[in-house]
Amino acid sequence: MLAIALVPFALAAIVGVLLLYPFGHEQRSGADLGFGQHPVNGEVLSAVAGPCSEGAPGQDNCVILDVRMQDGPRPGESIKQVVPTDPGSPRFAVGDQVVLSYSGADAQDQSSYQVVDFQRGTPLLVLALVFAAAVLVLGRWQGLSALIALGLSLVVLIGFVLPAVLAGEDPLLVAIVGAGLIMFIALYLTHGFSARTSTAVLGTMLSLSLIGVLSALFAAATKLTGLDEDTSSLIGLIGAPIDARGLLLAGVVIGALGVLDDVTVTQTSAVWELRKANPSLTWRQLYSSGLQIGRDHVSSAVNTLVLAYAGTALPMLMAYALSGRSFGEIVSSQSVAQEVVRTLVGSIGLVAAVPITTAIAAAVAVREPAESTPRASVADRVGQAAATSAETRTVRRRPPHLRPRS
Repeated sequence: MLAIALVPFALAAIVGVLLLYPFGHEQRSGADLGFGQHPVNGEVLSAVAGPCSEGAPGQDNCVILDVRMQDGPRPGESIKQVVPTDPGSPRFAVGDQVVLSYSGADAQDQSSYQVVDFQRGTPLLVLALVFAAAVLVLGRWQGLSALIALGLSLVVLIGFVLPAVLAGEDPLLVAIVGAGLIMFIALYLTHGFSARTSTAVLGTMLSLSLIGVLSALFAAATKLTGLDEDTSSLIGLIGAPIDARGLLLAGVVIGALGVLDDVTVTQTSAVWELRKANPSLTWRQLYSSGLQIGRDHVSSAVNTLVLAYAGTALPMLMAYALSGRSFGEIVSSQSVAQEVVRTLVGSIGLVAAVPITTAIAAAVAVREPAESTPRASVADRVGQAAATSAETRTVRRRPPHLRPRS
């Protein structure tokens, strides 16, 4: 039953990747799109307060940096950089590993360079290694499978979703195909091929379909365009007809997938453990008990989802709070409204995933034979033996006419 339900969708995801992948499409580089800036790594050798321009002596409102370039057109050489000290600018000190933006013009002209950022490769690599170690220590072989699944998910996003969208394909369709492929890869690779995993996959797929439909309906009802400042600038630079609303919906689908995986796997595992603990439970009892566990889980997960989006959009919310506009005006603006739709639609799908997955899991688990459940523990067997012995002694103490016949 599960194979009949899932195999067509797995084949559809594979066919969708083959049809939507931009074979033969040459991806333009940043220079072709007008970005034209090349990163150059450097190290700050000195930082001295000074004027922002040569014509304004005595006004030490800037910091003059002596930066030695580590690569680029002039490796090993030093250049002077003037950096403002206003509140919106980062602070640089001696020994900082920085990134300069090189315009590609005269390499000997110091104005062709500009300090724009810090180098973060080493601390990010250390953080990634700590994360991998924590997963391996707790999850062991299953943790290793989860890390491999994470890597393959990034491969799908970077190797399929982004090139297909940049080539002009429908972003929502690309996101659905990509999310489906990630769902099959991540769940089966992490949890193995079993009825339990297939149940979680089916629950995730149904809930994700609900999220896709609701996001499309309410994005159209609220007339969301998806054209925020960053998206408008990107579309203008690319010069390709990218559907901005479809890009917004694609983000909703992909963003909800990770949370749905957590909920569906948890609900499926809960139902299976209930079945192992008491094989005599009926479908209704499994569903009722699993649903109670899901209520506790989903109540905290919804709050987590809302706070995650609020934390991401915190600078934008602060800007709106200082604008003097009313709460209704702030919520109904384009930038905030799309986050509201994204959060509420994802939360609805998250809530719906609990009864959907629990019902499917209970229907599948109740049909599994009792032999598939693990043997009772030693304590359980001892308790059963003691109960049987006590019942035998009770029967022997009864008068002959009250003893049960064999």
